[in-house]
Amino acid sequence: MYEPIRTKSVHRMADDAQDRIPHRSREEELDIQLAGHLAALLAVTDELSDDVAADRIAQQVARLRGAPPARHAGLTGADPMALHRRAHALAGRALVVAASRADTAAAILAAERMDAHTAALDELRDGRRSPVAAAGAA
Repeated sequence: MYEPIRTKSVHRMADDAQDRIPHRSREEELDIQLAGHLAALLAVTDELSDDVAADRIAQQVARLRGAPPARHAGLTGADPMALHRRAHALAGRALVVAASRADTAAAILAAERMDAHTAALDELRDGRRSPVAAAGAA
């Protein structure tokens, strides 16, 4: 009464594809994620023209990726406060990933960059206050 199925089914079980897809370990995924955050931080640091910090970040990116990162000229002239805020956020993300990966060198670098950008933001805020407002706050 029913005819048997003679062709292969177009539906597959999820486990069938597992053998054909290359998988990365958690450590490899964290390396990729950390290198990405540090590369983004490098771009912002280049934009801020902080060559010493940029070189240190580039060394970490090269260590994680196995190749030196692409560098950027930093010629847009964006708002320094916005750049420091962005760099602080990127350094924070890098710190979280470095800590979960137990990468001490990258974690220390990220924490130092967070401190440096916090200090730069404080300096910029103090410099933008008018002398009258600064005198009234004292």
